Amino acid sequence: MTQPKLVETMSKPEFYPHMPERVELIQTHASYIFIAGDYVYKVKKAVDFGFLDFTDLDKRGYFCHEELRLNQRLAPDTYLEVVEIGEDAGGNIVLGKGERIVEYAVKMRKLPQERMLKKLLAAGEVDVSIMEAIARKLADFHRRAATGDRINLTGGPETIRRNHEENFAQTKPYLEITIPEYKYRFIEFYVYDFMGKKESLFRKRVANHRIRDCHGDLHIEHICITDGIIIFDCIEFNERFRFEDVAAEVAFLAMDLDYNGYPEHADAFVRTYVGYSADTDILTLLNFYKCYYAYVRGKVTSFLIDEKSIQEEKRREAVEAASRYFDLAYAYSSRLEKPTLILMAGLMGTGKSVLARNIAPYLGAEVIRTDVLRKEIFHLMPTERHYEDFGKGIYSDDISRRTYEEALAMACEKLQEGRSVIIDASYKRREERMKAVRAAQRALADFFVIECICPEEVIAERLHLRTSDPEEVSDGRWELFQLQKGDFEEITETPERNHLVIDTSLKPEECAQRTIWRIKRYGVGV
Repeated sequence: MTQPKLVETMSKPEFYPHMPERVELIQTHASYIFIAGDYVYKVKKAVDFGFLDFTDLDKRGYFCHEELRLNQRLAPDTYLEVVEIGEDAGGNIVLGKGERIVEYAVKMRKLPQERMLKKLLAAGEVDVSIMEAIARKLADFHRRAATGDRINLTGGPETIRRNHEENFAQTKPYLEITIPEYKYRFIEFYVYDFMGKKESLFRKRVANHRIRDCHGDLHIEHICITDGIIIFDCIEFNERFRFEDVAAEVAFLAMDLDYNGYPEHADAFVRTYVGYSADTDILTLLNFYKCYYAYVRGKVTSFLIDEKSIQEEKRREAVEAASRYFDLAYAYSSRLEKPTLILMAGLMGTGKSVLARNIAPYLGAEVIRTDVLRKEIFHLMPTERHYEDFGKGIYSDDISRRTYEEALAMACEKLQEGRSVIIDASYKRREERMKAVRAAQRALADFFVIECICPEEVIAERLHLRTSDPEEVSDGRWELFQLQKGDFEEITETPERNHLVIDTSLKPEECAQRTIWRIKRYGVGV
């Protein structure tokens, strides 16, 4: 009996005792899925991908029973039984043993597609309470999930490191195709640096039985919202992917929500899970595991471009999707580990705002622009021009002092909430910079000054272009630049590791890359 013959037979309504009107076949890389009316039958393909081996009947039977057992933990009313598929004396394939068993299938109750979390999110029908309910269900599941020496050994630090080593090795062929080399190198540095610094935490997670027999593939397409929360399709074929830290499982779903454009839902889910489980270490590990899963998705999606049968349009889509996953992994690896206050400093036209805008999403920081705040104080539109003489009008010392005080007060509120913030200003006065240093110290936050510099001919061109840009907020002009240059107090009070000098005449992406690298490399600020 060949699987093509089986597929042909199982695609016919008369094969099934309940006689559905029609049968729909869906194929994945490892399964045939037959949607037959109110029921679904899932047959495993006779394939071997290394991490998954269904090449003989006994293995397929074993993993069908594993799929049933494991998924009944979270979806007991959905996963019904393993059914035998036989061949009768006449060579006909029948549901049941027949003369001999030729295949196995997992029988499931069909879930309502319109109630899948992915569709509900897209329709705007998922509020915070649903994410909280998912978090509580998952926390309860993790509390009951199996643990022990074998699970700890499989899901411990050594396996985590081996998984990353495998990822980096397998993505080398895609450098400059789906992932730029600098992002690859940065993520690699981040992963091993984090594991080295947090080794004791990883060991503590094992000792505290935080390694559990989890779901292993928790993303928004595997959650259905009906009268309750149904979580289905866990990994049955490889324990290495399922025996993991519960923090990793939380991070997987949070990453998938981020990738699909629902970061607020991700935050609500994580916040509720941490509060309900009292597992606060997850907050320390969250970006690390988010980075891991985004990288895995980027890697797996990259594999698609090597398939010989793939159409060019699908290949381009795969490249784009993989690149987005890798960019997300890069963003997670760039995240600041603790609340941080960053001051942009430098003369007008040196590119402070552009650099702040480019690094903020990767660092996970909010930007406060004094150019905007100054005008808000006087109820002016941000783009309304005010060409004052140097140090006059809304740019007088008194107004500047008030603007800086308000910007720092706003920044301190964000730091107290555990958020990082960038104040985009010239910070030409040493006194203002020292106020910010002391504020960061009181908030137990890291602190950096990013001083932007570039050749004067570049500044002249930038300031000239500003005057014709209707969206430009800054009122800086070339005639004021020379005056400001003589009025700027040199930055000598900040330790070298906290004072980053960036030449912004380079391409914006390269400037952002260098800035992020130096901030992450130096680690703790104050």
